[in-house]
Amino acid sequence: MNEQIVILDFGSQYTQVIARRIRECRVYSTIVPYTTPAAELDALSPSGLILSGGPASVYDAKAPLSDPGLFELGIPVLGICYGLQLLAHFLGGKVERGGKREYGKGTLRVTEAACPLFAKLPGSFQVWNSHGDKLTRLPAGFVSVATTENSAYAAIAHGAKRLYGLQFHPEVVHTPRGQEIIGNFVHAICGCGRNWTMRHYAEQAVEEVRHRVGAERVILGLSGGVDSSVAAALLHRAIGDQLTCIFVNNGLLRAGEAEVVREVFGRHFHMRLRYEDATRMFLGRLKGVLDPERKRKVIGRTFIEVFQAATRRAGQAKFLAQGTLYPDVIESVPIAGNPAALIKSHHNVGGLPKRMKFQLVEPLKCLFKDEVRQLGTALGLPEEIVYRQPFPGPGLAVRILGEVTPKRLEILRRADAIVLEEMKAGGWYYRIWQSFAVLLPVRSVGVMGDERTYDYTIALRAVESQDGMTADWVRLPHELLEKLASRIVNEVKGVNRCVFDITSKPPGTIEWE
Repeated sequence: MNEQIVILDFGSQYTQVIARRIRECRVYSTIVPYTTPAAELDALSPSGLILSGGPASVYDAKAPLSDPGLFELGIPVLGICYGLQLLAHFLGGKVERGGKREYGKGTLRVTEAACPLFAKLPGSFQVWNSHGDKLTRLPAGFVSVATTENSAYAAIAHGAKRLYGLQFHPEVVHTPRGQEIIGNFVHAICGCGRNWTMRHYAEQAVEEVRHRVGAERVILGLSGGVDSSVAAALLHRAIGDQLTCIFVNNGLLRAGEAEVVREVFGRHFHMRLRYEDATRMFLGRLKGVLDPERKRKVIGRTFIEVFQAATRRAGQAKFLAQGTLYPDVIESVPIAGNPAALIKSHHNVGGLPKRMKFQLVEPLKCLFKDEVRQLGTALGLPEEIVYRQPFPGPGLAVRILGEVTPKRLEILRRADAIVLEEMKAGGWYYRIWQSFAVLLPVRSVGVMGDERTYDYTIALRAVESQDGMTADWVRLPHELLEKLASRIVNEVKGVNRCVFDITSKPPGTIEWE
């Protein structure tokens, strides 16, 4: 990999987002700690350096400071937010606490159109800020190339030395033209081509797994979802039969799901797959449970019990692999020991008992969901797994309001199968984030033939989202809704009514429980 951009991480929530934007430019990027000496950076032969943002202030006694020698390497440098302030601090500028904190949307006005960072961009556009400090004096040789309402130095440049700084965050979606700014830095200023692909990522990740694992064995909990499936495919390519996948059938899966997982991973990819059918245990423990949170806890505890027993039967292993993605990581733990602030206290390994002393392997933790799908395609996984819609860990239990019983599960499975079939037939399944059926604990009067019925209601849900954090309901064609309702009422015994959920998130949630 000849061309690469090296990112120094100062603890920003968005460091991996910067790396993602560089990947979108089809250029390789490496994230290193801010403590990396300039000589080590030089040995990487980067085409350019990016200094990330971070929660600290450069004038604090314990502020994370890089090796100032990086500014003497003769390669382009771009400082973002804290990175700009650090650059100015080292090179003779002055950073002070701002009289007015600048957070959220702002308008950037380009004052030097010739600056290559803003090539082919308009004179003003929206940016996103998140800072309380501000640059109050420019370092020698620098000029201001853009301003905002609260900053005369929103973007600065030293053209001769190819040193640049941005007070705003170009990497986030709230800066709509930010990708173009990063592209200008990567291509026009650093001179990188467009040669990197997700296949390169797969090759690199395989080598990293081999180096980390060595000859040890790895256990992976395989759910059949996108993340764990791609992790399984990647790990299997790297270490083969050193990987054992454990697939737990909790009795709460969709119709035919267990068979698909066993077919794809066991018989097609020839992975070592342990199938644990714990249907009776899960349904027995869910009997009489009505509260949604208690339901989740019962399922979680039971899964841990089953999984733990399965790992003992699988034999001794040193590593536990997970399909953790970057949004999961940044919301729960600091990355690589950097000072990123915690956002969420939970993690998808947090429920495992401490006595299960595995070391973690998380080969997807630098990727976002859409990138994981690209990686899955590169690894040869079938479309129905790679582009499968998200499915909740507790399965159909969270789509049955009230008690989970075998009868209710059968009703929902049949309705769910019809939704999947018709969404795929109509070309909608792969176009949207999620579509599914919910069984409501509501029975109403109906007429079927000449008989009066008193049966359940199915709610249909279809939403569009980028990341699952917010969502809007999808305006499905009336003809499709009519077909869904007609088929469900006619083909699923125990249902006589369908409704369509038109609630967005917020105020609602995507799932009903």
